[in-house]
Amino acid sequence: MTSFDNFYTDLLELVSKHEKNNTPLKVEKDLDANILKIFGENITALARAKNGLNDMTELAYATAEHHPYWNLLYNCSEIANTVLDKWKSELSKKDTDDIEWSIKELKQTLEKIIQKINDSDI
Repeated sequence: MTSFDNFYTDLLELVSKHEKNNTPLKVEKDLDANILKIFGENITALARAKNGLNDMTELAYATAEHHPYWNLLYNCSEIANTVLDKWKSELSKKDTDDIEWSIKELKQTLEKIIQKINDSDI
């Protein structure tokens, strides 16, 4: 067993202890990737989506711009962030303008990727 596996086992014992005291918790795991997520009883689907998107956005911000897929990831995350931020309200004109700009960026980047694929098939 790895030290992370040991930590996970200890964590499950701690979660069990708190659940016996009526503190509902949900643990999600991806032990192959060394990822654990703990959610409290009031977690919503919207909060989970925002939390997951934060990981994707972090990758988009941290990835070098010379990576061929960087702009796809970045603009998708920008659109998703805008949509989730306004999930319970209305999109503004600025929001829709920003989304439209991101879609144009996505299209241009995808066209470059497709062209590169087509050029390599020759």
